[in-house]
Amino acid sequence: MTKAFPPVTGTPARLPLDNVDTDQLIPARFMSRPRAEGYGRFLLHDLKADTPAADLPQGARILIAGRNFGSGSSREAAVYALVDFGIRAVLAPSFGDIFAGNAVNNGLLPARVEADALAAIEGEVTVDLQTCTIRHAGGETPFQVDPVWREKLLNGWDDIDLTASRAGEIAAYKARRLSDAPWSLPGKD
Repeated sequence: MTKAFPPVTGTPARLPLDNVDTDQLIPARFMSRPRAEGYGRFLLHDLKADTPAADLPQGARILIAGRNFGSGSSREAAVYALVDFGIRAVLAPSFGDIFAGNAVNNGLLPARVEADALAAIEGEVTVDLQTCTIRHAGGETPFQVDPVWREKLLNGWDDIDLTASRAGEIAAYKARRLSDAPWSLPGKD
């Protein structure tokens, strides 16, 4: 998958819009290009024309966004565009479910933070996944992330790595199941 997720420090870019969908994150016409060329330059391409806030500063590693960020289709390229641009963490009140799963699988943190708490964050921040906090001039703000996603990001794991980490539990279950219901496994008399 990716490398283990370290704390991310920087001045967050702000995209104060709700319901930014995956088509707005990267329009479909750019997805015919090879991923190796990078999708970062296409991030929010069409939205920039109408919304100056969508023209994110180069070097931004943290994005503060509105509700329902990444809604819409299951377009994994939306995550590629953010990651290729340099974004490592998106802080928002809520996320599209498929987008959030794709984010984690590509090393991007979808951190859920209440809208009023996001509004109070100023200046440089550090997003610390280990403690699930955002440190900033005003103090510390907690965020939420699914515990399994947190584990995957902290360890740099993909779904196969996560499953392999549970090998002992899987073997114990299999042994219990064989003992309790030997008839349930094929090839056993």
